[in-house]
Amino acid sequence: MLRMLEPGTYFIHRGDRIDNWIGVVSGLLRLGSITTSGKAVTYAGLPPSCWFGEGSLLKGEPRQYDVLALRRTQVALLNRSTFFWLFENSVAFDRLLVRLINERLGQFIAQVEHDRTLDSTGKVARSLASLFNPVISPFVGSHIDISQEEIGLLAGVSRPVANRILQELEKAGLIRNESGGVTILDLEKLRGYGE
Repeated sequence: MLRMLEPGTYFIHRGDRIDNWIGVVSGLLRLGSITTSGKAVTYAGLPPSCWFGEGSLLKGEPRQYDVLALRRTQVALLNRSTFFWLFENSVAFDRLLVRLINERLGQFIAQVEHDRTLDSTGKVARSLASLFNPVISPFVGSHIDISQEEIGLLAGVSRPVANRILQELEKAGLIRNESGGVTILDLEKLRGYGE
């Protein structure tokens, strides 16, 4: 089943029970939460071709995060029964799940390190690079439609700071900052920025 989400729509709230594995067909989602003081915390950006939510399905527990559409986004919903049929009957599907979970775990551990050790430029560079993970989002390509405000939300910086940093990254030859999006020119250097 397909569903269209408008910008600013909360698709999932923390504590919801959702009976689907979710894939991003187009657009961009923000996976995160809101603290009790009202601060938005971003865990990941979810670009096209990214599937998520397998952990909550496998553990049978409510979602541990909010999912917000940053722009008009189409999602595909694979229902629980089909998900578990594949889980029980397809070794290839199980290998895909293990690979996704392992890759995502590595990404989150790296994000904790980046949040503690990198400056704003490093956080923006690494946040952008994470959107181009070939395991988690295999069909993203080298360009993503994303605004400076959305980059700021994902990296935890303001839009003006994101704008300044994108200009720095472009001057360094790592990206091409375009109207309404970013093209990655050197993904490896972007991934290792700040090391």
